[in-house]
Amino acid sequence: MYISSLDKAKNLPEQGRNLAVLGSSGSIGKSVLDIVSRDPEKFIVTALAGGSNVQLLAKQANFYRPRVLGVKSQDLVEELRGLLPADYDPDIVSGTSGYMQIASMSEIDMVVSALMGAVGLYPTMSAVKHGKVVALANKESLVLAGPILRKLCAQTDACILPVDSEHNALFQGLEGHDWNECSRLILTASGGPFKDSTKEFLEQVTPEQALKHPSWDMGAKITIDSATLMNKGLEVIEACHLFGCDMSSIEVIIHPESIIHSMVEYIDGSFLAHLGIPDMRIPISHCLGYPRRIGLQLEGLDLAKIGNLSFMSPDEDKFPCLQLAKTAFEAGDSYPVVLNAANEVTVDLFLQNRIKFLDIGELNRKALDKHQGTGIDDLETIQEVDSWARRVVWEEVGVC
Repeated sequence: MYISSLDKAKNLPEQGRNLAVLGSSGSIGKSVLDIVSRDPEKFIVTALAGGSNVQLLAKQANFYRPRVLGVKSQDLVEELRGLLPADYDPDIVSGTSGYMQIASMSEIDMVVSALMGAVGLYPTMSAVKHGKVVALANKESLVLAGPILRKLCAQTDACILPVDSEHNALFQGLEGHDWNECSRLILTASGGPFKDSTKEFLEQVTPEQALKHPSWDMGAKITIDSATLMNKGLEVIEACHLFGCDMSSIEVIIHPESIIHSMVEYIDGSFLAHLGIPDMRIPISHCLGYPRRIGLQLEGLDLAKIGNLSFMSPDEDKFPCLQLAKTAFEAGDSYPVVLNAANEVTVDLFLQNRIKFLDIGELNRKALDKHQGTGIDDLETIQEVDSWARRVVWEEVGVC
């Protein structure tokens, strides 16, 4: 059973949809605004939140003139205001509370939740509590609070539309069909830059090497997660919460060409696969325009030029983060919180050259092993577990 009813999204206005874009300065946010610029009559940018990149946010704000802007911290408010023209005086909010305020604005039709990491949970939750249509690019929201968000969607009639290319592909492959006739969801993964590398090579991998993704143009954190396959592990957890299924219903397969974005297998043995060039504007536009499609005029998919599509099973010995995610989901609701928090810290430490590439998986495993498990009923408990897991990793590497 899908996480939410789709009625509210299907009834959005055809023209003049009011958007709040949380994470407008990131790769997803910039793609959102690129799509908006292609169809300006369809969208009104009512609010933008750009984290700490105030230079880019100021440029975006001056172009779209939203009523409300959001920045990461209070000290950035005046810096941003100083970059805006004299004839433009928006409200500027800051921090998590500011993002939550934007997500709950009454005039907003759709909230694009594209903040990176656990910080995106609170505004996503705020949007769902207020019954919004949420174009969700922040997978951590479902990883950390999937059961809570499922209950809230049922209570408030909020609608979540999946922006992640794999989940959007599954969403399209399932819509219009009897979900009871689905036998398996297949998430594809590019395999990252090291799918053919030996474990000995992985011991020496540098951040610069790990940041060279062969298919997708993404931010640093998600690119490292792709290299470790943690990103795919988090996506498996996300899929379980989105589509109301258990881990046994989902399979991951490596597909280096990144042309098939995911597949649905039905009980009669047929497969429905979603194909397209590896460009995030495709799933983003599907959410922004839902239930209708937006013309993008992107480079076409030339299957004859590609020639062959290849597939292989993931090597969970070389890339243990995928199995860690499966284990965490099956262990209980608090374990994915631990894994996500530990992974955010270990990726950051790796990018700072303070730990090795293979240490990411090992430190994530140690955090899971030390966790005793607890029920997750509210955001406060999630925050407590999150903070505990971060301390565990810092202590393991000697960071006070």
